[in-house]
Amino acid sequence: MLKIGVPSKGRLMDQCFDWFAARGVTLRRTGSEREYAGAVDGLDGVALVMLSAGEIPRELAAGRIHLGVTGTDLVREKLAGWSAQVAELAPMGFGHADLIIAVPAAWVDVDTLDDLDAVAAAFRAEHGLRLRIATKYHRLVRDYLRRHGVADYQLVDSQGATEGTIRNLTAEAIADITSTGETLRANHLKILSAPPVLQSQATLFAARHADWSACRSAADALFARLGLSLPAGL
Repeated sequence: MLKIGVPSKGRLMDQCFDWFAARGVTLRRTGSEREYAGAVDGLDGVALVMLSAGEIPRELAAGRIHLGVTGTDLVREKLAGWSAQVAELAPMGFGHADLIIAVPAAWVDVDTLDDLDAVAAAFRAEHGLRLRIATKYHRLVRDYLRRHGVADYQLVDSQGATEGTIRNLTAEAIADITSTGETLRANHLKILSAPPVLQSQATLFAARHADWSACRSAADALFARLGLSLPAGL
């Protein structure tokens, strides 16, 4: 069976179902809301796997699913050398969000990455400690700050309510996903005037290490419906 992994609940699941339906492929949940089970109608040899968006990169990399819908931020954060493990097939036009760096709005003289670097150096000189940036995107943020020459900081892990870490005195700045910025403003934070770390959206990915040979006819039929081509080497 060709296995497609999609988000298991919420708006992402609904938008994913709509995207496939607009291309002639019907995905649906089966059973109750508590059952993470689904089906693909009208295509033989294709199975639907309901997962959290955060699980999908791992399952793609392991080859346990052939196709998966998740955010580009999750793939690039969770998979080292992501392009060798998955192929990016199609941006889907929903789930848009930017991964940004934000600091307290009270830091009126801090607007750019150069300003952040200067503040980090001053913070270490005064306190003997590195300035803390709370995030769950360690790989992406570390690479971004290295490219822009920001030093004298440390990343501290935050898996939820990242915007509250500054108020709770567990970080001095944050790096997090935002779509409207409303939560940042509500917590008296401002986004630095710099390109985002990453502009993310829901994307259809293919697993490079899945066994495609056993489901080639199903893949051909599905890709024809979607108007896509199977990447070379799969």
